[in-house]
Amino acid sequence: MSTKIIIISIGVLLALVAILGSIKGNSGKRLLNTKLAVLFGITGILLMIYGSYSSDLVNYNTQMEQVSIGNKLKISGPVNAVKVVSPIDKDSVDCRILTMGVYPERHEKDIWVIIRPTDDRYYPQSDHTNTSYKRDGEWQVVTRFGGDKGEAYDLIVYEADSAASSFFSATIAKWKEADDYPGLQLEEMPAGAKEVERIVIYTRKNCRGVF
Repeated sequence: MSTKIIIISIGVLLALVAILGSIKGNSGKRLLNTKLAVLFGITGILLMIYGSYSSDLVNYNTQMEQVSIGNKLKISGPVNAVKVVSPIDKDSVDCRILTMGVYPERHEKDIWVIIRPTDDRYYPQSDHTNTSYKRDGEWQVVTRFGGDKGEAYDLIVYEADSAASSFFSATIAKWKEADDYPGLQLEEMPAGAKEVERIVIYTRKNCRGVF
């Protein structure tokens, strides 16, 4: 259960306690002291407002997320395979970047970027569309890093069938709901995802606590 749901639930509970506590019983006495009922009611309402507002704020910040672009690889000639154009191998990057690449004509599978930091777990990357955005032979996806300055990451590109894409999308949705991102172990990676390229990049600043 996410933090925002817990906050809102506590707020609703306190508001209900305040309402029920202000009702007079058969003896003509209220179940709660008036001041206490008012305190519970105000606290509950404030928690509900805070939980809702913080949720909207998170969504707003996500929509306004700023990303940088790393160095670009020059591509010449026809494109015969899915390939990363930016960042380039051994590049140093910011905490949020736009990973970009190219794909050949009539390419139908989804493209996913997975990062593997030093904890040896795999983290599928997505923006609002989950899978990498594809158009006119080019693809891109927002990629986020949360490690120490100079930490090495494998940036891995996968081609995924519909089942693998659904698994990645459902995994990201579950992580977001729980506000917990434990990563995937290698054996958890779906069979329908095929690695097509891998590069190593480094964070140029401390990215811990950014997201």
